[in-house]
Amino acid sequence: MDLYLFDFDQTLYAYDFHKRLPALAELTNCTQYHLAKSWWVAGHEERADRGEYATVDAYLEAWGEATGTVLTLKAWQQSRAAAMTRSDSAVDALRYATTLGTASLLSNNNILFRTSLPVLAPDVADILGDHDLVSADLGVTKPNPHIFELALERFGTAPTDALFLDDNARNVSAAQNFGIHAFQVPSVDHVPNGAAMRAAIDVFAAR
Repeated sequence: MDLYLFDFDQTLYAYDFHKRLPALAELTNCTQYHLAKSWWVAGHEERADRGEYATVDAYLEAWGEATGTVLTLKAWQQSRAAAMTRSDSAVDALRYATTLGTASLLSNNNILFRTSLPVLAPDVADILGDHDLVSADLGVTKPNPHIFELALERFGTAPTDALFLDDNARNVSAAQNFGIHAFQVPSVDHVPNGAAMRAAIDVFAAR
């Protein structure tokens, strides 16, 4: 059975970090500059995406130590939601893919994201069920080819029977180099173009 692997940010939902950071600053009573420098620039989010903070509590504890602020799961969810905008056409393309084969998320994200998916994007969570692969669980991030190997092993799929959809050109190239069909998702006014995704899905399904 064919496998359809979907990124999340700028693929199913639009994502704008410049909306997330102000929300975090307000929720933690801290400056945007301090949060950006002490967490993102210091590399903590990259480590979280690789699974080094393997639980919600571990992430929140690391956040507190790095930034000197208190962050709750609810506040994290609120700030994440502030940066996200649903693409109706992209979610429709995801739903369409499930009628043709198996669809799964394959996203560079931390454990809080996977835990919070039913809150942040209940429509996507409902469509995917337990097919919610994130880098924090897999221990490796895109574009490392090992993440594609792990995803294919999870579903018992050959590279030639998989289509990967992602907005990032490096990730798309990495998937193609691994032998996976891949499509770089375009955006219209910063919103993922689901019509283009559906067309790519049709081309792949008819190969």
